[in-house]
Formats: sequence, structure tokens, C-alpha cells
Amino acid sequence: MLRNALEPWHLILLLVVCVLVFGSKKLPDMARSVGRSMRILKSETQALRGEGDAGRQ
Repeated sequence: MLRNALEPWHLILLLVVCVLVFGSKKLPDMARSVGRSMRILKSETQALRGEGDAGRQ
């Protein structure tokens, strides 16, 4: 059903729309903030997994 749902031209179109909507100067800042958020989320999930493993012993 969703075979070939995301082709390269879809990504190019999405990038063009993002540049038009947000402007090229704000995109690096947005990408940086998303990266920080992902790092925080990853560290928090690892901490929760560590607490879960410590509780089992």
C-alpha cells in the first residue's frame, strides 16, 4: 500500500517548502534545536532504562 511512499523528489519538495515557509536563516537554528532535543530525549530514555534495570536486581 505504501510502497515507494517516500521518494527523493518528495524530500526535495519538502525542503523547498520549509525554506519558503521558515526562511533560509532560521533553518540551521531549527535543526540545531531539534538535534539538542533529540539528544536530551535519548539521554532521558537511557536514564529511565537504567533505573528500570537497577530495580530488577
